[in-house]
Amino acid sequence: METTSSTNEHTGRGTMWELERNLDQPMDAEAGRLRNMYREKTYPTLVLLQLAFQSLGVVFGDLGTSPLYVFYNIFPREIEDTEQVIGALSLIIYSLTLIPLVKYVFIVLRANDNGQGGTFALYSLLCRHAKINTIPNQHRTDEDLTTYSRHIYDEKSLAAKIKRWLEGHQFRKNAILILVLFGTCMAVGDGILTPAISVLSATGGIQVEEPKMRNDVVVIVSVVILIGLFSMQHFGTDKVSWLFAPIVFVWYILIGILGAVNISKYDQSVLKAFNPIYVYRYFKRGKTSWASLGGIMLSITGTEALFADLSYFPVQAIQIAFTVVVFPCLLLQYTGQAAYIAQNRSSVVHAFYYSLPDSVRWPSFIVATAAAVVASQATISMTYSIIKQALALGCFPRVRIIHTSKKYLGQIYSPDINWILLIFCIAVTAGFKNQSQIANAYGTAVIMVMLVTTFLMVPIMLLVWRSHWSLVVLFTALSLVVEIPYFSAVVRKIDQGGWVPLVFAVAFLIIMYIWHYGTLKRYEFEMHSKVSMAWILGLGPSLGLVRVPGMGLVYTELASGVPHIFSHFITNLPAIHSTLVFVCVKYLPVYTVPPDERFLVKRIGPKNFHMFRCVARYGYKDIHKKDDDFEQMLFNSLMLFVRLESMMEEYTDSDEYSTRELNQAGNANPRINGINASSNMDLSYTSHDSIIQGSWGGAHPREHDHQGSQGLRVPQEVCHQLHVCFPQEDLQGEQCHLQCSP
Repeated sequence: METTSSTNEHTGRGTMWELERNLDQPMDAEAGRLRNMYREKTYPTLVLLQLAFQSLGVVFGDLGTSPLYVFYNIFPREIEDTEQVIGALSLIIYSLTLIPLVKYVFIVLRANDNGQGGTFALYSLLCRHAKINTIPNQHRTDEDLTTYSRHIYDEKSLAAKIKRWLEGHQFRKNAILILVLFGTCMAVGDGILTPAISVLSATGGIQVEEPKMRNDVVVIVSVVILIGLFSMQHFGTDKVSWLFAPIVFVWYILIGILGAVNISKYDQSVLKAFNPIYVYRYFKRGKTSWASLGGIMLSITGTEALFADLSYFPVQAIQIAFTVVVFPCLLLQYTGQAAYIAQNRSSVVHAFYYSLPDSVRWPSFIVATAAAVVASQATISMTYSIIKQALALGCFPRVRIIHTSKKYLGQIYSPDINWILLIFCIAVTAGFKNQSQIANAYGTAVIMVMLVTTFLMVPIMLLVWRSHWSLVVLFTALSLVVEIPYFSAVVRKIDQGGWVPLVFAVAFLIIMYIWHYGTLKRYEFEMHSKVSMAWILGLGPSLGLVRVPGMGLVYTELASGVPHIFSHFITNLPAIHSTLVFVCVKYLPVYTVPPDERFLVKRIGPKNFHMFRCVARYGYKDIHKKDDDFEQMLFNSLMLFVRLESMMEEYTDSDEYSTRELNQAGNANPRINGINASSNMDLSYTSHDSIIQGSWGGAHPREHDHQGSQGLRVPQEVCHQLHVCFPQEDLQGEQCHLQCSP
């Protein structure tokens, strides 16, 4: 005892800390029991080819519709000569090669979080390898998850130094969070602008056949299509997703064949664009060429969705689809359009439709409109996923999330976000009425997302991949060499529509950061005001109240300790359930938590107090519902814990705890000292606020029968184990509402 006291004095921790540690221990043992090894899925060749085909409809729709509007935005005025067209084509070719092919398909896609892509996936990887999460609700037991992979570094390595630098100051953590949120907000802006420009560009083909048709009619048709698209979102993509891949596949084959035909028909000299010298000659033309970079950049729009939609397909499938189908067909189409424009400089507006033979113009219009709808659907689904991930990080107000498919977990729908997107899409389409200004806004959003990805890849390569610093410098330099000129070009067009995504991003960023700040402050308040275990011990096993049959679930933000609101229940309620479970629902920087690893259960205090803690862990892709299934899984986990506890006999007798520190507990307990604690409590809290009664507890069995309920049936071989935890009258006899079954 003297040794313990001296140790506590030396560490600055008193007997109260020792009491808290003994009675409310971390869940290391429980988490270790769940630990497994994560194994990456492997696919047979035929399955991989099938997945590559299906990825065309989900991942590459946006990238494939870019030829509808690229050249018009490059040359909004007149074209000087053929070499100018060849120079622009050369820039398109090497932009497609360096950004989508080299950077994303073969490098960035490798930075996935167990198959999940996007800005939040990169952030979750960083949070696991460095303690930069601004809400400190994680515990070392979370690292035992099968989906929680991380590295241990040599203290003298560059990765360890970078890790310490990132963790060294709160400002750096906040800076990374703001960078992630900004990229996320720009991606949301992308989800607003993609449907607008894709549908408007596709429906613009009507004016090719009907030149006298007013532009307002095209806008109205586009708005009608957008309303129909967003109105069908609640059905889910599962009902029509089987059509997506064939539509986009036909579209790519169509534009590839038409491009090859146009090359041979109009001007084969455009093939000189594969010589990079024409990029240099193009820039020598002066400011006009530099200003046209905003239009050239539209050729790589959709690349950011390629990474964000990674969760639907394996990396190899996306790599096969891009290199075999998407990349060759896009090169053929852009080269064919350039060949047509070189011979028909006045037809740059709707050049795609004008370059088509008359016999296939209307069928191509139908396929183009269908492809534009598919491209819009991909970005809309991406926006739902982004909002869901922001919710998991505590960075967005709570909105309703609905699963639209029982087969695919990733297919979700949010009614609130859906109608907000529709309103903004209609406002952008009807407000601008032309492709040019929408394209300027679209380009601003896309290049911002790409820059954020580049900056986040630097710590990913250093900490996660542990790459040599020279490779990191090479990757960053090559990325910025392409992206910085594009960024400088779109900045010049902020007053021509480029301000739209910035307004969206700033508005969403303010909402997200304020909400995250409030979440952090609420957690800090809970941590600083949690109830002392000595105070609870002083109440005795009955907690100073009448313990009625049933199980009470007390929801809390805390993964350790008893929440402050519990003291309000004790001082204001006449009775409380015989068994109490403090339920903490927390999200971790992993994409998912396997169901068999979701719940961690631990006893709080002595056995005769019948108090437990249950931590329910979720990833940013998981959906948490406080329904009967959740309560049933929670109760099953609690039963399993009690059985293991009884068999292993890990815990000491409760008398040891009930006598130790009794005097100190009495001083900490206002009721023992005869002080009316309720005078210092906030009476606005009630039991309805935090205690949620399970479907099996809190009611007399006859009341259940009256309501048509049979109660929760418990296997007979488990009943005797439950007696260790629950009072006898809760399980058997006339007041039993947990019925034993053979």
